Amino acid sequence: MTEALHWLEKAVLRSLYELGGAASYEELAAKAVSTVPGWGRDGVSMLSSVAKACGWLRDKGYVTVEEERSRKFVTLDAEGEEYVVKGLPERRVVEFLQRRGGEASIDEVKALERADVGLMWARRRGWVEFTKKNDATMVVLKGPVPPSTDVEDFLRELKRDGEVEVPDAGALREVVDELLRRRHVVKLVERPVRKVVLTEKGREAASLLEETVVPEVTRLTPELIRTGRWRELKLSRYDVRAPTPPVFAAKRHPLTELIRMVRQAYVEMGFEEIEGPIVELAFWNFDALFQPQDHPAREMQDTFYLLEPRAGDPPAQHVEAVRRVHENGGDTGSKGWRYKWSLEEARRLLLRTHTTATTIRHLATVKQPPVKVFCVDRIFRNEKVDWKHLAEFHQIEGIVVERDASLRMLMGVLRDFYSRLGLREIRFKPSYFPYTEPSMEVEVRLGGRWLELGGSGIFRPETTYPFGVKHPVLAWGLGLERLAMVIYGLEDIRTFHLNDLGWLRNVSPFQAFRTMRGM
Repeated sequence: MTEALHWLEKAVLRSLYELGGAASYEELAAKAVSTVPGWGRDGVSMLSSVAKACGWLRDKGYVTVEEERSRKFVTLDAEGEEYVVKGLPERRVVEFLQRRGGEASIDEVKALERADVGLMWARRRGWVEFTKKNDATMVVLKGPVPPSTDVEDFLRELKRDGEVEVPDAGALREVVDELLRRRHVVKLVERPVRKVVLTEKGREAASLLEETVVPEVTRLTPELIRTGRWRELKLSRYDVRAPTPPVFAAKRHPLTELIRMVRQAYVEMGFEEIEGPIVELAFWNFDALFQPQDHPAREMQDTFYLLEPRAGDPPAQHVEAVRRVHENGGDTGSKGWRYKWSLEEARRLLLRTHTTATTIRHLATVKQPPVKVFCVDRIFRNEKVDWKHLAEFHQIEGIVVERDASLRMLMGVLRDFYSRLGLREIRFKPSYFPYTEPSMEVEVRLGGRWLELGGSGIFRPETTYPFGVKHPVLAWGLGLERLAMVIYGLEDIRTFHLNDLGWLRNVSPFQAFRTMRGM
């Protein structure tokens, strides 16, 4: 029970035990002098060491620390230091008058430093009086003046001892009260009196300690090794279970860490990362994905359009094929949307609303399988910010192009991807998305409920044929912040951007994954 205790803790425990199980810090410090031979006699450092040891023992359950009352002390202030050296102002007035034969004009006395204060207190003490002489006001010694007063004796005591405790009543209290009425002579300091009490655990441990505690060395210094003194000393044992202050080491932001893990999962599965521009043409963001030009998602209420520059130029080699797909279906077997497609609408510039625009750009360049690419990047929606919506967030996108790709292959790829993120209970259900057919949603089981994390499907021919891609394209996507909310157990998506240092320091994706698996 006592082997892992620091020698300071042992000294305090033994001293407290011998003092009956309860004592103040000051009483413990005085007792520790006899408990630890050779310990320094510096009362301040000893008191500090005792207080530190009591804090350790309290944390370990050996003692309790109770605050009983407050003690008041006085120390010298700036003018008090001056008075100890030069004397009180009234003493200086008296000494000046004595040198002048017992009297002097008030003008002569007022030439002295702090003369007004000195005259007031000298008259109050009955040492001087004022008289008229030849129309001049004179200051005259009135009677015998004592060589020293209680106030002067007390100031010299303060200078010697540094501080004196203020009693509740008596002559000393009157002296202190007088000095406190004088500004900047003494300062009143109030300190709590703490009482340390042994617990049952502490009493049991103290009874096992020897009456004399030997100081121990906590570390070997070059001097101890060089001189060989280490052989004469006792080394402290280390308690690996002792509490330590928290260390907040630098680490990645939770979203950055999750992006890194998503990228690692894709790379392990043989995927290549692609990137695209944030400022995108409506052609790639909407038209290439077979989204009609009168679709509500194209309205300014949902999409951020650029004011300057307003428009760009779509790739000329793809414009005609996309126009025909929209108007009559082209060579896809579809009837299209049956409207007059506008090139001006396709030329508009905007902040991309999904990373699928980056995916279709890549497909237009790399047409033949095998293709396995992914994208993790920022997208923008004209959303009202609340607990589950942001105007700027991240999307995770992935596609596979294979000659014999199928919906079953897509399910297998998604199971593999999500399982690498610690999400193992996965299911799929039919759904609808504008540019995939068939389409399905991905759901994961957490804490007894199923949560939808993203959409997936096979790109429609109207999306891929205009760019010469004739093989099946498996595609899926999900919001990164939505996945992060599930992993970190958050109810408000804005938490990721509030810079709450308490949450940022303590959150860990690995701990979050372990918690999820135990739900």
